[in-house]
Amino acid sequence: MKKLLRSKKAITPVLSNVLMMLIAVAGMSIAITATYVISGNLRDIMGERFMVEDVWFRTSTIAIYVRNTGKVTISFTAVYVNYTSQSFTALELDVASHGWLNVTYSWNPSSLYHINIVSSRGTKVADQYMSPA
Repeated sequence: MKKLLRSKKAITPVLSNVLMMLIAVAGMSIAITATYVISGNLRDIMGERFMVEDVWFRTSTIAIYVRNTGKVTISFTAVYVNYTSQSFTALELDVASHGWLNVTYSWNPSSLYHINIVSSRGTKVADQYMSPA
């Protein structure tokens, strides 16, 4: 009986199996957490949609009428006119809301302008607009 209790032949396989199970569980926990974080960010990004409905060229400003057609609140971080960053009034649009994004810019009559609007999540809408004569 003493010889059977002192035998360590079965301890090594049991410990190695337990250690392998712990490593597998820890690895899967990390993978599930990473998947949840990544899919949560993708859901927000995929749910963000906005469109430019109208552009008005006013004295020393360009007024852009923007509508949030997505499923999340949108805040705008940059507006580019002819590929140059411009100052603008801060605008945050709730779901299904709309508003004017006023860009400070001295425009010329009868000129073509490339306007690019970028949100805080990186969604952008770009198009070309002709200023009035």
